[in-house]
Amino acid sequence: MGSVAAALRERGFTVTGSDENIYPPMSTFLESKGIALHQGYRPENIPADAEIIVIGNAIVRGNPEVEAVLNRKLYYASLPEVLKQFFLRGRHNLVVTGTHGKTTTTALLAWIMTAAKLDPGYVIGGIPKNLGQGARFNDSKYFVIEGDEYDSAFFDKRSKFVHYLPELLIVNNIEFDHADIFRDLEEIKLSFRRLLNIVPQNGMVLLNGDDPNCVEVARECLAQILEIGFSPNCAQQIRDVAYSPDGSRFTLGNDEFEVPLIGEFNVRNAAMAISASRFYGVSVAKIRKALARFQGIARRQEVRGEARGVKVIDDFGHHPTAIRETLRALRHRYPGCRLWAIFEPRSNTTRRAVFQQELPDALKLADGVFISQVARLEQIPEAERLNPEAVVKAIAESGRPAFYEPDVAHIIERLVPLLKAQDVVAIFSNGGFDGIHGKLLERLQR
Repeated sequence: MGSVAAALRERGFTVTGSDENIYPPMSTFLESKGIALHQGYRPENIPADAEIIVIGNAIVRGNPEVEAVLNRKLYYASLPEVLKQFFLRGRHNLVVTGTHGKTTTTALLAWIMTAAKLDPGYVIGGIPKNLGQGARFNDSKYFVIEGDEYDSAFFDKRSKFVHYLPELLIVNNIEFDHADIFRDLEEIKLSFRRLLNIVPQNGMVLLNGDDPNCVEVARECLAQILEIGFSPNCAQQIRDVAYSPDGSRFTLGNDEFEVPLIGEFNVRNAAMAISASRFYGVSVAKIRKALARFQGIARRQEVRGEARGVKVIDDFGHHPTAIRETLRALRHRYPGCRLWAIFEPRSNTTRRAVFQQELPDALKLADGVFISQVARLEQIPEAERLNPEAVVKAIAESGRPAFYEPDVAHIIERLVPLLKAQDVVAIFSNGGFDGIHGKLLERLQR
């Protein structure tokens, strides 16, 4: 929302906005662009001559400004609609979707096209270290955007990505997630079918050919489809994969590539970005050069520091599949090291009992596991809530040390005496987790 507000300001619009909590760095960024910010929601925050009101998808009925907008019969839109109207129409839009790997694939694709001098605009759900920012709005004919399946606004329950006018669409994988929005996997598949139904016939769909859900939802798509994956039936088969502590090497079609990312998911992410880049004429030589220089994304297997020989790693993973694949990748990156996993049940899905059985299977790939209290647990009825103690019990029964501790202070108190040099601690959360990374490193140093 902040990046789009700044981009509209640069196009000559007067922009104001409200939020419950306004804090740096976004607040200072917006103020530097000349955007007036209001702390809290009040009807008088909406200018009398406002032409369009953009309503974020966290806003609900009863919000004082929403009620004022409805009472005054003002024109309002969701953020995805604004992107479509002001930034995506008439462009070659490359939309990256899927339950996992969206941010990495979008960042890779935007970086390859940037390095190849195609100068794309982009919106990425993370901060790619090569690009230094998560969004760029320019007048390029290319726009690379992460396509989220989450809903658009309280008045538009369609997935955000149906607004993004895809010319090239990547579908990385489809699993159940967002239990607060979708009832089951079939509802998620319906959203993807709607998306595939708007890809033009002269467009292109890059599909995970190893994922039966992806293949199923694309059956009636009228655009050209290229299946990418490890199985022999894929038109672009990934072969000869080799991992080292520094990255992955693989063959795609007839060409060999290397990328400084590890794990099967990241190899497929790279294969998708490579195939998309080639669709727009980027040479294999330029792709190879860009991949070699890719520095990764903040909060994706990111080393936050090392103390007393213990590495602390931050990862955004919160779905069991993402946790499992990240732990497998870390095994390749740190062979022979003990691997600890610390997990905060914080997402709207993992706070619920949806993955009560799947989480132990994913987390027990580590040598030891800690789980914290469910975040904002008062919002979830106890009968529907994840039971962290049961997850820990299931992991312990498999022979792995596993502990439930209510908060960061208790986790650190119990974990630090167990750690030794060469250990790797992977911390999984889609939030700040009360600054656990810095607190753990500080305690280790002491």
